[in-house]
This record gives sequence, structure tokens and C-alpha cells, in this order.
Amino acid sequence: MRDLIQAIKENENVILCTYDALHKLAEPSWKEEKTSRYLQKVLYDAGFSIQTFAGHYGFIAELQGEKREVIALRADMDALMQEIDGEVRANHACGHDAHSTMVLHAALALKQSGRCFRHTVRFIFQPAEEVAEGALQMVRDGVLENVKFLGGIHLRPELEVPFQKAAPVIQHGSSVSIKGVITGKTAHAARPELGINALEAASALIQAISQIRLQAQGSYSIKITELQGGEASNSIPEKARFTFDLRSENNETMDLLIKKAKRVVESIAALTETNIAFSLEEYAPAAVTNDAAIAVSTEAIATVLGKENVNSYCKSPGAEDFHFYTMKKTDIAATMIGLGCGLQPGLHHPAMTFNKEALIFGTQILAQTLLFADKKQW
Repeated sequence: MRDLIQAIKENENVILCTYDALHKLAEPSWKEEKTSRYLQKVLYDAGFSIQTFAGHYGFIAELQGEKREVIALRADMDALMQEIDGEVRANHACGHDAHSTMVLHAALALKQSGRCFRHTVRFIFQPAEEVAEGALQMVRDGVLENVKFLGGIHLRPELEVPFQKAAPVIQHGSSVSIKGVITGKTAHAARPELGINALEAASALIQAISQIRLQAQGSYSIKITELQGGEASNSIPEKARFTFDLRSENNETMDLLIKKAKRVVESIAALTETNIAFSLEEYAPAAVTNDAAIAVSTEAIATVLGKENVNSYCKSPGAEDFHFYTMKKTDIAATMIGLGCGLQPGLHHPAMTFNKEALIFGTQILAQTLLFADKKQW
């Protein structure tokens, strides 16, 4: 059997062509039809068993092992909707095309190696990460059945993880949006005493929210990110729509932050005599680290890049719905690898670019991660 790392390196041109194809196929959350079909065809033609699901384009591909217990990798497939050159369209500015490329070619390399696996090896291709809904749907569809180890990978900005380095875990924080509508009472601007100004209530709410303080472990933030209201310069606005963005270092702090924010909203509604209807949306939990999973990914990174290029620390203020998998099945050993790739100027920027050479060693790291995971008793 040929050396796996070298075999992936020799396949560099094909890997780069796959990335280019997926980049051009960019599709938004829940609409990843062409992306999913492309990936499925390649895997089916290579001899993988494929399972699809009703109602969305997520799927899994498997290599049967000696045991029913599963080791798995997950890739996300969706793109962002962004304005580029005056046109709003799907654009891969978060690297999901890269993630799918690396997981696909790690799967192909393991299949082509001819190795026999102790565990069944599962590759999860997930929709709708950008709206923090895809992982939950895949959990409902049963993709975690018998899974003992789950790995993922995400491109990292240069400031977090330098090029040609990788971190064995990304410590993502938790995030959620509070979205709501304030309803007051309209009136002529010349007779404000006859109305209840929704924008004035929104101003009071913003000020009150900004004063939230917690006795909590870990950092947190809550800030206004959207406010819309009023349609005429001579009319007291009846409605105002708002969004607050909440972030925290851990899930316990997020729970406290949400409770405090709810109390503030309710108190401002009473104080201003308005009705404030609100909901929590786009929730994503913080990472819960697992030492055994981190040890496996650390060994894989060291094997591919050398021990000196293991970036031991990668803390991100961003969120990832990957962590729903461990929230919903707490006995899984899971970790998401942070891949240094020279990414500039930042994730979700319409002009995001990275060094595509990272696709090669990212694929190598993922393949090695599964080889090491297969040797363990989970």
C-alpha cells in the first residue's frame, strides 16, 4: 500500500480542480443541490455507499469496517449570500467549498489505499451551516448513530493560525440573535402626546441592554446590530424592528446573558407601555473540548506538518453549528481542526482568499486523523 500522505500530494491537481468546481457551484443554505450531486457522484463512482435524506441535500458516505462503531468526518456545503460587483449572489467566503474538498479527498485517499478499518468510516456532508440549522437537521436524520469520534476542519484567518500550521481544536464561542418588533401607537408628529413612539422605546431598550453586566466566567458581549422604524418625517412611528447580537465564551455564560436580556426587554416594554414581541434565532453553542479527540488530531497534524507546526491555541469569537453534534450526543469525542492557510482579509469578507496549497495538507491531516482514530478504543 502506498504512503497515504504522498498519495494525496500526488493528487494535488485533482484536489485543486475539485475546489475550483465547488467554488463555482456556490449555493446558499438549504439549496445546495448541485454541490451535493457533484460530491455524491464522485463518491458513488469510487465505490462508497451513499445515504440521502428527505427534505434537504445533506448526505453521508461510508466505508464499511469490521465493527459497527463509527468514526466520522463532517464537511459543510453551503455558501453565503453577498453583494459582489453590484449583484447579490451565493459566494464561498467562509471556506465551505474548501472543507468539502478536503473531506471528499480524504475519503477517496482512504478508499484508494486499500486499508481495512476496524471502525466503519462515515463522511457527513451537511447543509445549512451558515444559518445554524444544518447540524440539527442531520442529527434528527440519525447521522450520529454509532458515532464514537467526529472530526471537522475549518480554514482560519492568518492572525489566528499562520500558514502551514494547524490547531487540533478551535475553541468557538456561543452566539445567538434576539430579533423583535416593538409596537407603540402612531400619531401626528405635531401631537406626540397622543402616540407611543416605538423608536423612543427602542432607544431606551438599546441603552438598557448596553448596561447588562454579569458575574460570569469567560468573556461575553451584547450589542445592537439592526434597527428599523418610521416611514414619514411628520408621523410618530408605531413599529420598530431590532436585532441584538449575543456572544459568549461558553454555554453557561450564554444562558445567563439570554436570561438577563429577556428581563431587560420585558422591563422596557412595561416602562414604555409598548408591546415587544421577540424571539431567539440563529443559536449556536460553544465548543466543548475533548482531550482524546484533541490528542488524535494533534498526532495527525504533527505527522503531516511536524510537531513544531502544531498551533496549540485557536480561540475564535465566531460560532459554528458543528458543536450541536456534541450538544445532542454528549458521549461523542469530537474536535474541529483549525487550518492555517494564509486567509485574508477575513472570513465572510466577499473578497476572502487563501493559499490553496493548504488544501493538500488539510486533506492529509484529515486522512491521518481517521487512521489514528481507527486505532483507538472509543
